[in-house]
Parts: sequence; structure tokens; C-alpha cells
Amino acid sequence: MEMINHFDLTNYVLLTILLAILPLFTTCYEIRAIENLRSLEMLSLTIGAGPESLAFDPSGGGPYTGVSNGRVLKWKGGDLGWVEFAFNSNHRDEECGVYNNEMMESKCGRPLGLQFHKATGDLYIADAYLGLLTVGPEGGPMTLVAAVADGVPFNFTNGVDIDQDTGMVYFTDSSIHFQRREYMMLVLSGDASGRLMRYDPATKRVTVLENGLTFPNGLVVSHDNTHLLVAMTSPCRILKYWLRGPRTGTFETFAELPGYPDNIKRNSKGEYWVALGQEKIQLNGLQKRVANFEPMLDHPIALRLSQEGRVLEVLDGGIMTSISEVEERNGSLWLGSVVSPYVGVYEA
Repeated sequence: MEMINHFDLTNYVLLTILLAILPLFTTCYEIRAIENLRSLEMLSLTIGAGPESLAFDPSGGGPYTGVSNGRVLKWKGGDLGWVEFAFNSNHRDEECGVYNNEMMESKCGRPLGLQFHKATGDLYIADAYLGLLTVGPEGGPMTLVAAVADGVPFNFTNGVDIDQDTGMVYFTDSSIHFQRREYMMLVLSGDASGRLMRYDPATKRVTVLENGLTFPNGLVVSHDNTHLLVAMTSPCRILKYWLRGPRTGTFETFAELPGYPDNIKRNSKGEYWVALGQEKIQLNGLQKRVANFEPMLDHPIALRLSQEGRVLEVLDGGIMTSISEVEERNGSLWLGSVVSPYVGVYEA
């Protein structure tokens, strides 16, 4: 047997180690600051506030968004602006008016995640307090499709997406103990009672795919429908949940983040925009940013990730308030926020 030269072996080992750790020292993503994008259009809301999530219908109309008084609005543009598209049955009560009253959310509803089923035109709505709702292409009264799973009521219905091939609706219940207005206690307590679920419109059955999750928030179906990505807010990470293949029904870490993720959306290239509601905060004076993120960023509000979870772009918001969603569409970035009185549209 030919003997391996000790010097060559040593060099081989050192080269292997260098190649393994090189990515840790290489910043290969783009940084874009909000103020450097070419233009901003603010689509001011006249009914409610806090456009948390955005959705476009199968013909490209919209966007549609849910607001603080429980209604879903549609952007009509021009002189029409925002018009009411959908409402729940509680809006017969005058108390569910146009104001942003957090204490009325449990009665009036608070739409969070939105997604259209392209084949039917139905809009599915994850309402934080009322459960999973739907409304037809023409809008009007919402219909409750699910509010309980395995005998446990939904308590903080949050994100929703649809497998457009099968029609299966995937959604999250962030906690069975804390409601939306108690989200800060949910983070601080370390509560791990969240659930990932699936609703089958054909059988009208809800299946709990996973219990015991820590603040599952927004989610998205992958471009090839093989897995979900689920934003885990408190742990500051994205998990991959396999829907098909030998790893079906299992989780793995997809990305670690420098902030608390909210919604996650897929663009036309199969990449993902993750909105960061707030930068990551660590106790005991530890560094507040995770590895591989530049310390000179003022306020990272969103990340664009590759299909493998690699950071491609960081959107820096400076002193801008937190955002809840980024929707990339036709070269523009549409920004939702759970607190703002408008939807922001940036030309890239």
C-alpha cells in the first residue's frame, strides 16, 4: 500500500477545515436600505389600521388585507382606494366600527394571514380570535370553516397558506394559552403550546400535524410543494416541515435569524421574504445579532432567503417601524405592518 506523505495529509486536513469555515467569514448578501429604494407609495387606510398580511386574487387584483376592526379590505386604486371586501357576522354590532381598539378584537375579530385558493377564488383568513374563515370571490360575509382541533379550540390563529395543487390549507395556532393581544407574554414565557395544522376543504376535517411548537407564526408552501417553511417567532428561526418524501412529517432547521420573524412569503423565483418584527434581543448583555450579520445595519426589517435558506438580501429599515410581511410582486415590494395605518409599496 502506498504511504500518504505526512505533509500532504496535514495540508489536506487544513484545507478541509478552511473550506468548512470559509462561509462564516464571507458576507455574500446584498444590503438594501429603505431610503435608497426609488420610491415609496403609502396606501393609507380609511377603515381600521394594521394591514398585517397581503394577498392578491387569482387575476392579480388587490392587494387584500385584514385590519384591526376585523374586516378584510381590497385595494381598488384611483379614487376608490380601499373598499370593504369581507366581514364576519359580529359586524352587525356598532361597536365593531372603524377604530383600532385592541380590547374589541376578541369580539370583532382580527384577520392575520390571508391566502387565495387560485382554482376556486376563495380567500382563506386566519383570524386570531375567530379561527379559520373563508369568503368567496365576490366577498361579503365570512364563513367559519374551523375553530377547534382534537377538542382544543384555536386561541391565536395566525399564518395560512395553500397547496394550490391539492387545495390543502395549512395554518398555525400560535398558542393555546395566550391570545394575540398577549403576544409579548407569549414570547417572554417561552410558551410551547403552538400547533401546525391542515384543513382539507373536501372532507372539512382539521388535522394537527405538530403540537408543542414555540410561537409558530407565518408559513409558506415551497415552490415544489414538498415542504412548508414555518416562522418560529420566539426562537428566531425558520423550520422546514416535510410534506412529501422519506422525511414526511419531520422538522429540520431551515434558517437562523437576527430578529423575530412574522410572515414569510415566496416570490416568483421560489425565494422567500421573511419579515422581522423586531431585532433579536438576548439577555445578560450578550451580542444581540446572530453570526454572519453585519453589525453596521441600523434596523434589519426583512430578509430574502434562497431555497436552501441562505441569506441573499437584507432590507434595512433604519428607524422605520416594524413590518409584518413583504410581498415581492412585479418588481415592487409591498410591505404590511400590524401597527401602521397604511400599506407601503416600494419600487425596487
